[in-house]
Amino acid sequence: MHRAHLIFGHLTKPSVCAQSCAAVSYSRTDSSPQAEEDVVVVAARRTPIARAKNGFYQHITADELLSSVFTAILKDANLPPSLVGDVCLGNVWLPGSGCLLARLSQIKSGMPVSVPCSSVNRQCSSGLQACMNIASAIQSGIIDIGIGAGIEMMSGMQASVEEVMHTINPTTLEHKDAMNCLTPMGITSENVADQFGISREKQDWLSEQSHAKAHRATVNGFYKEEIVPVIVNGSAVTTDEGIRPDTTVEKLRKLKPAFKEDGSTTAGNSSQLSDGAAAVLLARRSVARRLNLPVLAVLQSYAVVGVPPEVMGIGPAEAIPQALRKAGVGVNDVDIFEINEAFASQAAYCAEKLNIPWEKLNPNGGAIALGHPLGCTGARQVATLLHELKRRGKRAYGVVSMCIGTGMGAAAVFKYEG
Repeated sequence: MHRAHLIFGHLTKPSVCAQSCAAVSYSRTDSSPQAEEDVVVVAARRTPIARAKNGFYQHITADELLSSVFTAILKDANLPPSLVGDVCLGNVWLPGSGCLLARLSQIKSGMPVSVPCSSVNRQCSSGLQACMNIASAIQSGIIDIGIGAGIEMMSGMQASVEEVMHTINPTTLEHKDAMNCLTPMGITSENVADQFGISREKQDWLSEQSHAKAHRATVNGFYKEEIVPVIVNGSAVTTDEGIRPDTTVEKLRKLKPAFKEDGSTTAGNSSQLSDGAAAVLLARRSVARRLNLPVLAVLQSYAVVGVPPEVMGIGPAEAIPQALRKAGVGVNDVDIFEINEAFASQAAYCAEKLNIPWEKLNPNGGAIALGHPLGCTGARQVATLLHELKRRGKRAYGVVSMCIGTGMGAAAVFKYEG
């Protein structure tokens, strides 16, 4: 029940100073192959992801993690920090969605005080939303270069359903959809499994695959280019902590349901509570060329949608088609789909609904194996996607998507130009 409260609680942690953000919809405005006004990704890095509470980072502060990824992407691009036009941080749990943390960390990483920052909270898509806020600022001409980032230290999460209920006017809960926004995340997973026929066996299989893929990626060094080592007790942490290479369907089958007595969602087929940070450096293509910055990928489109809160996990199945339409491509044109595995039930549903081949889904593992540090995940997925496309070395499209607590979904389409 404590885990249920923790997962539920991330929906409602009050923010004291986070800037509000209107919904963002992005698509390229020029159909030419390499338009000067394209928004391009110059660099993308992440920390290793640690288990919350007693993991690698139990004695590490959030500013240490965040400043490490800021420093890494600026070094990757060989970019003078003063040329950054803005920084946007995605976060769910820190006070003010981490607006103070963003400022402290950017200054620690070498950016001058003249570089501004903001923070944003769109639940599990906060890291991706931060990137899209920067992309929109570039597209609109406000800035030429910016950083979208995300961080979460779930080790500090504390919440209960009872605390939340005391902050809501009872008349609000007379609205069914508003009441459904309070559905615990684990129960939304059960709802998806029940309504769309996602079996326990399928959920456990997807979980086994997530760990197997992540282990293979680690052993083969596929994560090497995206991970920024973090010094802990004098030693460099370079790998993700939550991967369990010995995970099997047989072992997962023995776990009891975590949220409903006769349910199918367990601790083994749900994402882990985790700590981590990630950052993405974006620029206008013309400016990237002038400064001789590397181009890792081109942002093609972005979409965010609303869905019924009680089945929030279906969000990617609704957001991805919109993003693909904006980009002018179809499911078959995409080589990799990075869909956040908040729960195996919803990840499996979304893949099946969109007819995504299993081999294209999270080829290097997902949140069930790696973990899901809420505000970090979207930016982490961008780093994982783009470095894998680069490793493969051929021109290709990739998608980043996730479900969002309270009933939303977000998706972005990127193109690796080879």
